[in-house]
Amino acid sequence: MTEHCQQTTHYPSLVGKRVFITGGGTGIGAEMVRRFALQGALVTFVDMAETPSVELARELSQYNVRFEQCDLRDIAHLQSIIQQTGREQGPIGVLINNAADDTRHNIDEVTVEYWDDRLAVNLRPSFFAAQAVSEQMKQINGGSIINMGSASWRIKQSCMPAYTSAKAAIEGMSRSLASAYGQHNIRVNTLVPGWVMTKRQMSHWLDPEVVETVKQQQCIHQTLKPAHIVNAALFLAADDSSMMTAQTLTIDAGWT
Repeated sequence: MTEHCQQTTHYPSLVGKRVFITGGGTGIGAEMVRRFALQGALVTFVDMAETPSVELARELSQYNVRFEQCDLRDIAHLQSIIQQTGREQGPIGVLINNAADDTRHNIDEVTVEYWDDRLAVNLRPSFFAAQAVSEQMKQINGGSIINMGSASWRIKQSCMPAYTSAKAAIEGMSRSLASAYGQHNIRVNTLVPGWVMTKRQMSHWLDPEVVETVKQQQCIHQTLKPAHIVNAALFLAADDSSMMTAQTLTIDAGWT
C-alpha cells in the first residue's frame, strides 16, 4: 500500500458500509476505492477501463473490493450492477458518482450527437445511479449520495462547454435529489474538486509551467492531490456529516 493511502481519520460508521463508486479505476476514483477499503467498507466500483481496474482490485485483494466493468452510457447495465450488488452484499449505503470525462472540445465543432454523448457520460449516469440506489438506502433508513462536481464552470473555462454544462447541472440535481430523498434520511451533496494533479491531467493537459500557475492562483500554494478530495468524501459518507445535505463542498485550496 503506497504512502498516499495512509489514513488520517478513522470513521467507525464506515466499517461494513456498502459503498458503490463509479469511475473507480483511476485517478481520484481509485484513491477513493483504496481509502474506503482501508476504512473497512465493502466497496464495489465500476469503470470502463478494465486493465487498471483489475490491477487495483488485485492490489486490494485483502480487502472487500469488487470491480465490475461498465460503460455508464448503458444505464440498464449500470442499474443492474447496483441491484446485483445490493442482493449479494446487502443494501448500498454510500454512492459516489465520480465518473466523468473532461476531454477538451471546441465550442464551434460540437454536434448534437457529441453534446448528447457528453451529457450521457457526465450527467445522466449520476441521476439514474441515485435513482437505483435510493431504494436500497430506504431499506436501511438512510444513506449518503456524493455527486462529483467541477470548478471548471466556475472559472468560465471555454475549452469543454458540454462538460462544464453537465458539471454545473450536477449541483442543481444534487439539491433536487436532497429535497426528494430527505424524508428517507438520504443525504445528497456535491463535492467539487479544484484542479487535481492526477496522471491523466499531467499527461493530457498540463506541463510544469501550468501547474505552477495554478498553484499561485490558489490561496494555498500547494499541489492539489486526489487524497485531499477523498478526505472530504470520507467525511460526507460517514455519519459525522449526518445533518449535511443539499450542500456543495469545494476542495480547491482557494482557487475559485
